[in-house]
This record gives sequence, C-alpha cells and structure tokens, in this order.
Amino acid sequence: MEQTKILLDENEMPKQWYNILPDLTTPVEPPLNPETNEPIKPEELESIFPKSLIEQEMSSENYIDIPEEIREIYKLWRPSPLHRAHKLEKLLDTPAKIYYKNEGVSPAGSHKPNTSIAQVYYNMKEGNERVTTETGAGQWGSALSLACNYFDLECKVYMVRSSFEQKPFRKSLINLWGATVIPSPSKETKFGQQFLEQYPDTTGSLGIAISEAIEDASENDNTKYALGSVLNHVMLHQTVIGLESQKQLEKVDEYPDTVIGCCGGGSNLAGISFPYLKDKIDKKHDPEIIGVEPSACPTLTEGSFKYDSGDTAMMTPLLKMYTLGHDFVPPSIHSGGLRYHGCSPIISRLYDDGLMKGRNYHQVEIFDSAVKFARTEGIVPAPESSHAIKCAMDEASKCRETGEEKTILFNLSGHGHFDMSAYDKYFNKKLGNE
Repeated sequence: MEQTKILLDENEMPKQWYNILPDLTTPVEPPLNPETNEPIKPEELESIFPKSLIEQEMSSENYIDIPEEIREIYKLWRPSPLHRAHKLEKLLDTPAKIYYKNEGVSPAGSHKPNTSIAQVYYNMKEGNERVTTETGAGQWGSALSLACNYFDLECKVYMVRSSFEQKPFRKSLINLWGATVIPSPSKETKFGQQFLEQYPDTTGSLGIAISEAIEDASENDNTKYALGSVLNHVMLHQTVIGLESQKQLEKVDEYPDTVIGCCGGGSNLAGISFPYLKDKIDKKHDPEIIGVEPSACPTLTEGSFKYDSGDTAMMTPLLKMYTLGHDFVPPSIHSGGLRYHGCSPIISRLYDDGLMKGRNYHQVEIFDSAVKFARTEGIVPAPESSHAIKCAMDEASKCRETGEEKTILFNLSGHGHFDMSAYDKYFNKKLGNE
C-alpha cells in the first residue's frame, strides 16, 4: 500500500529558519519613513518591535538558528504531517499526485504559532511585558494568545469586526489562553474612535485593526506590537513548513512540480514555498509557485506594485508591495485571514520578477472545493486553506486532460472547526459570491 502520512521524528525538525533575502535576484526595496520618505533606520522601529526581530527583518544571513526554547514548544505539534490525498485523487480521476502539509494540527489549529511562539519569545527575552496585535479570522490572535500564555506576557487583540461577529469561538479561544480581544474599530483608541464616528456601520479591516494595535503599543512603554504576516521575520519563521516538507518528500522520492499556498499578507505562502524558491533561484529545480487569493481582495492579481502604508491610519513604514490601497475595506467574506489590502514586499518582489504566479477565486467556488476535500480527506479546511485546495484540484484536473503525472504540493494552513457557520451558510445558499 502507498503511504498516506509521511512523518518525521522530532529530532528531524529544522534547527534553522531559512532567510530568502540574500538569494533574491532583485533586492526588495527598503521600507520608507512616512514622514521623510527616506529608508527607515533600524532604531526607528524599536518603539514597536524588539531589537532581535528588527535584526532578523534585515538579516543578510541565509539561515538563522532556532533557539532551543522555541523548538521545545514547537514539539507540541512539529514536525507536522505531510499527507498524500489518495481519496481526492480518486475523486478527480487524475494521474497527478497531491500532497498537503497539515498545519491544522497545531494547538491553535493553523500555521500561525510558528511565528507567534518566536515573536513572543524574543519579546520576553528583551523584558517586554505586553504585546498588541490585530487579527482577521482570529487564527493569528489565538496563536499570539497561546504564545503569551507560555511566556507569561499580557496580550491585547484587535479583531476585525466582521470576523468578531462571524467567529465567536475564536474569541473564546483567545480568552481561554488569557488574552483580551475586542472588535475593531473600537472606542479604546483615538483612531478607532475617529473611524467609528465617520463610519459607524463599518465591518472593519485588517488595516484599521493594525492602526489600533500600533497606537496602543506606541503609547505604552512596556508594550510591543506583533504582526502575523507581511514582514520578513514572519516569513522567516514560517519556513519550517517548507523545510519539513522537503525532508518528507525525499522519503518517498518525490519533488513537487507545483507548490501552492493561499495568500493574504503572505506568511502561509512563504512558509511552504520559500525553500522551493531557493531551489528555483539556484536552478536546481523549476517548480511552479502559485499564490491564491479571494476575488474580493485580489491584491497580487489586481493590485498595483507601489509604496503604500501597511495600515489605514498610515502609522507603519511605507512598503513597496502589491496593494489595493491602505484605505481599502473588503467585503466581509469568511476568509478573514485573506482580507489584507497589501502583500508581503518579498512575495510582491518575487511575483513581479515572475518567480511566482497568482490566481483568485470567488467565495462560493472555494467552498465547493472545501466540501469535496472534507468528504474525501476527512479534514474540514478553513476558508483560507480552501483557496489552495481549489487551485490544487484545478491543477490536478488539468493533468487528467493532459495525462501528465505531476506532483502537486499545497499547504493546508488551518482547520475549519471554528468556521462551521460559514459552511452552514454555504449549504443554505446564503454565501455571497464575492
């Protein structure tokens, strides 16, 4: 019988993160100080980030050691399993081989703890007592709450209002691990008050929630801000996903022709794809890399590549990225983790250089694919992950027509146990087809 789960021992877990910055064929444009439009200096970021993460953000080292304290907590779920989707292949009647990395096995149910554990660890080491953040679907907020629980830091989460209302049990999970979560925009920050006064019925956005979290952090001396995606240090921490998958595929003598990840800010896509992009840049292999977005927030596929602010209040440095505009407020689709107006500067650069491709799908069609996946593989995927599933199924169906025996790899970035109300709406045909 062919193997279904490909596992690694704990001692095979990566001991280093992979930093793609030194390998880029075109350097990423530097972040700019919004007041001077000059490249930002590291010390100008110290009001919101710990020094160690600023160093990682700008590092020229190809590999960065993972501290033992972080690896010990990683062992709760890492190495995560790699699955061969035999039943899905049979349903699609495809000669393609479909593999997926299951990041839904983490305590928070997503890939997000790979970076939350690291970020909170470095904050703890530098003596910070409190962190603030935004969250879209609640996966990042719950992951940061989990991390703060382990390192005894206080945590405040500003959750996009539409997801706060759609996903009540994400709030419960955040509270369970000891953090405080409130809907954004809120009346607890000056920017939140101003925005609510102008748009009292707003559903919120990640850009707004980021503004609130940064304002909170900048006004409290013992507090730093933690970001769940977009920046290099976040991409760096997520590369354990792709590094593990390479070892797992080696065990079955496979290498992917296509690597797929859903893409909002970019951390999930980076985590699965960056180690394969190194092979592509080094001309060892030539995998096709695809980032998949919602049609309601098609940053890569329909945005502009330019300098823009990472938040609505324009408090962050200006980043050169594919963006729909910092004031963009997307429809309240259920893929809350993919509703960010911009994409990681690194992924934006890779996309612009042609090393990655982009694709977008409407909400209903990704749920069509999610249901097929759940009924074959047994796992209920998060709406975000369902974008990657839809793309993988499309690629496998092409192989049915061409007869190509491609190997397809995608990242199942999270389970959908907190998204069952969205599935109920799908079955009752109440989902908008954004």
